Amino acid sequence: MIIKLIKFFLFNISIFSTPILFSKEINIYSHRQPFLINPFLDLFTEETGIKTNVIYSKTGLAQRLKAEGENSPADVILTVDIGRIYIYDDLNLLAPVNSAKLINNIPVYLRSPNNTWFGLSKRARVIAINKNKIKDGDILRIEDLADKKWKGKICSRPGSHVYNRGIMASVVAALGEKEAEEWAKKLVNNFAKRPQGNDRAQVKAIHEGECDIALINNYYFGKLKFSEDPEQRKWVDNVKLVFPNQGENDRGAHVNISGGGVVKFSKNKENALALLEFLTSEKAQKLYGEINFEYPVNPKVSPSVELQKWGKFREDNLSIIKIAELSPLSQKIIDRVGW
Repeated sequence: MIIKLIKFFLFNISIFSTPILFSKEINIYSHRQPFLINPFLDLFTEETGIKTNVIYSKTGLAQRLKAEGENSPADVILTVDIGRIYIYDDLNLLAPVNSAKLINNIPVYLRSPNNTWFGLSKRARVIAINKNKIKDGDILRIEDLADKKWKGKICSRPGSHVYNRGIMASVVAALGEKEAEEWAKKLVNNFAKRPQGNDRAQVKAIHEGECDIALINNYYFGKLKFSEDPEQRKWVDNVKLVFPNQGENDRGAHVNISGGGVVKFSKNKENALALLEFLTSEKAQKLYGEINFEYPVNPKVSPSVELQKWGKFREDNLSIIKIAELSPLSQKIIDRVGW
């Protein structure tokens, strides 16, 4: 009888303690590298008591989540680039959420119309130039990169990368397919070498004299400027960032997002939502600038001091979902012009 009572007691302890323990943890599938998000997650745990467990991968997480279905342990998705988070939405893997904080903290053009995903930080696709060879005002618009005077002067990572599909999509949205393809064709004709490497490699190519102009995401400039590697710090010595399309009647510079959403199958949606809300709070938004050199999505938060040194700019307010919708067409253009 005593043994039966002990078993009964232990059984009920396990039933009731499991939800309590589980509710204090969330599982994250992340396309963002751990060192980029760990400071945010540590602060979140410190403030809420909610532990975070992260599975990181550059690719394959959407397919994994779909295969897991209702058995998935995931609660939150964190991604880079609208194209990647849009895949989760397209596969119906994200849950719509009702959050006044997220709606108040994030402009409408940087979140899903159905509140299934939300921009958490912004990164501008900018033009890096050798300031000793390119004069101020020589390049003012992204369209200027098609000018034949820059033949043999431009470096780029492959056009198929999501960052370049994003800038291509923004040009398609502004100019239309035909004119955008003509721009892309002329851009490719101006390349100094075959597209290769990442954005850091483009800055290095400017430093080594292989080209004078490159397309990069703004935060790579900061990562190099404050790199632990002294050689990498040298790469930005002669580099200046140009925020394109800043004319009075122009559209502004293209921006993309890092973003997140609550997993449709999450057993822990309340705490998952708490993380997203935290990441749009003033404290976390300041961290994006100080640690990652990204711009806040929350309009109430100013860019970091370092970002402000690089120059104030006006961004293209095109709905970010339009970039995702135009991505397939953009890739076709990229393929046709050989980018």
